[in-house]
Parts: sequence; C-alpha cells; structure tokens
Amino acid sequence: MTKLEPKQIASGSAGGVLARQQLRVLVQNGIISAPAKVPIEEWQYQPASLDLRLGTTAFRMLSSFLPEPSQTVASRLTRRKFYEENLVQYEVNLENGGVLEKGRVYLVPLLEEIKLKGKKFESISGKCNPKSTTGRLDIFTRVITDSNATFDEIQAGYCGPLYLEIAPLSFSVKVTTGSSLNQLRLFKGDPSVNDEELISLHDKFSLLYHEKETPLLRDELHIDEGLFLRIDLHEGDRGIVGYRAKKISEVIDLTKIEHYEAQDFWEPLYRHQNDTLKLEPEEFYVLASKDRIRVPPDYAAEMVAYEAGCGELRTHYAGFFDPGFGYGDGNILGTKVVLEVRPHDVPFLIYHGQILFKVLFERMDQRPDEVYGAGVGSSYQSQGLTLSKHFKPPS
Repeated sequence: MTKLEPKQIASGSAGGVLARQQLRVLVQNGIISAPAKVPIEEWQYQPASLDLRLGTTAFRMLSSFLPEPSQTVASRLTRRKFYEENLVQYEVNLENGGVLEKGRVYLVPLLEEIKLKGKKFESISGKCNPKSTTGRLDIFTRVITDSNATFDEIQAGYCGPLYLEIAPLSFSVKVTTGSSLNQLRLFKGDPSVNDEELISLHDKFSLLYHEKETPLLRDELHIDEGLFLRIDLHEGDRGIVGYRAKKISEVIDLTKIEHYEAQDFWEPLYRHQNDTLKLEPEEFYVLASKDRIRVPPDYAAEMVAYEAGCGELRTHYAGFFDPGFGYGDGNILGTKVVLEVRPHDVPFLIYHGQILFKVLFERMDQRPDEVYGAGVGSSYQSQGLTLSKHFKPPS
C-alpha cells in the first residue's frame, strides 16, 4: 500500500470525491479517528467511501431532532434545563447485540469521529448515506452532527462526533457494536458532473446498457441535471418483478448472512399482463431498474429521490455507487440498480419502462487504488432483483 502525504490531499484536481487511498491518509493523520481499542479496519475502506461503525449504546428516542446552532447532539441526550424536553426514553446496550424495534427511532454515537482542521483539510466536506444492505431491509438512517440543521451533511471544517439516527420501518433488527449501517463520502470543492459532461461520458464509456447488453443510443438517454433510469416490471427472474415486505414480528440479526428464508419476510410480486404495478401507501417494495448502469473508475455516482406530483414517492434509501460499479475492469456491461420504494399519501400506479429515479455522477479527485468489482468486495456487482445478503439465494 502506497502511503500518501497530507499535501496530496490538498493537491490534485479542482474538486472531486476522495478515493480510498486518500481516506487512509486522513486516518493516518487523525482527521478521521476511532478509539484505540477499536481502530479503523481495512474492510471499512470502500473505493470512494468509508464504512462507519455503531458504538456501544443506542438511545431510544421520543422523536427525531436536529440540533440548534451552537448546540451539541450530546446535550440533547440528557435534560440539563428544566424546560428542555427529555428526548431519551431508554438505552440499549449493543456490545453483545441489541434489538432495535420497528417503528421506533434510535440514536447511536458512532465509533468514528472527524476533525477537518488545518489548511490541508478544512476545505473538505462530506455526506453520508445508508449502505445498500441497510436500504434493502427498510432501515432508515441519517447522520447528525453538532450545530448542523441538515441530516447526512459533514460541513467543511467540522470537528466532532458523528451520530446515526436509525429507524427500522419494516423489520425489527439486531445490531452489534462495530456493525456498519452507513457510509461516509468526502470531497473537495464541487465534484458534480453537468449534463454536457454526462453526454460525453456516455459517448466514451456507455453509462447505460439495455437488458440485452447493448448500450443506449445518445437520443435514448433522459438527462436533466442528472441521468434518469427506468423501472423493470417485465424481465424478472422466474416472473418475479419485485418484493413487498410482509408484516412480521420476527427479528433479523444483521450478523447472519444468507440465513433467512426470503418467503418468511417478503411477498414476491409477479409480472402483470399489463406490465403495471400498483404501489400501496406506506408499504415497502424492492424493485429493479430496466437499465443497467456503469460507473467508470474515475467517477462515483449517487442516486437521488424522485417526487411525484401527487405526493412523495421515495425511491431509494441507499444512494452511493462506487467507482467500478457495473464496470469492473471495463469487462462488465452494466449492472441493474435495486430500488427501495415507499409511496406516501395515495396509491401510485407504475408501468414498465417508467422513469422513476435519477443518478448524479461525480468526479473522483484520484482514481481509487482498487475499484468495485476488481479487488474490492462486490456483493451486488452482478445483481438482478436482489434482496439483502441476509437472505438465502433462490434455489
């Protein structure tokens, strides 16, 4: 592993997402830190992000909240003034595993802290997102930081702890200290790619492929401040085009991989003769994209929410795509995107090929020393309609 010096964080492009080797520099210099007994481990480094880990205690909260200006998150975990509402109902010890009940809100101090101080680092900012596995289990997570009235945002120059708000919505889950439910992505300046650059990228790398592994033509693209993708309600394996979460009281232990029977927790949804699907309010669905996406190694991507005119239709929880997703060494012709969908307010009818979500591309500040699917673990590199890795694969 090549050791980079701090100056190499500040140098380079005018703006871009920091790569895994640059994240190591931040850890080596104490910019990102963890307690000495639980140092940051190699498995946490992803091509363009760092997995964050749960601490020892989950606070069962009366409600979600954001701190006021100049207010620490920790100050809201204890009532210090007679007029302050006590938001904490009780604590759950996570050291030997603790159950977070569905429909409840918890706040967990993370093991990692961040100190973006000094001229070389104070221009760095960041954002957080749930991991793919977290989203597919309908676990809603958001990072909170001191004195910041925005979720999932790491402001430039921030120095302090990180807290994760966790709300399991479909299933109660058992988590343990050191478990990772979300990721941190850091960047310099503005890494975003505009629409003109997106078209050029597609001409060079073919960012979207059809199911039959042929690239979309330029005039087939839907681009408007990002790249739009369509939903698949036709090509599902064994006729299954989606899954809907069942109402069930069983607990999912997040340490158990390929352990649970999918049919115990999920209702399969089969292709309709009209290639349509009616989504019911406040039900949770796992669906897949019609298009297959590629993220070249010098770029990262992020999925953003879609809003329908009749009410919000949340189309993702987990939004980060690493460099190399659907691309690997250049030999992969795109990968389907799995969507976590929860409609609100009213039933919502969708049809095969409907535009349902958008992906934003971002420049990397440096190419990662290893990309997704080529040296880095890639649970979902060849995915179709895939549930989280806690469920046994279909036989």
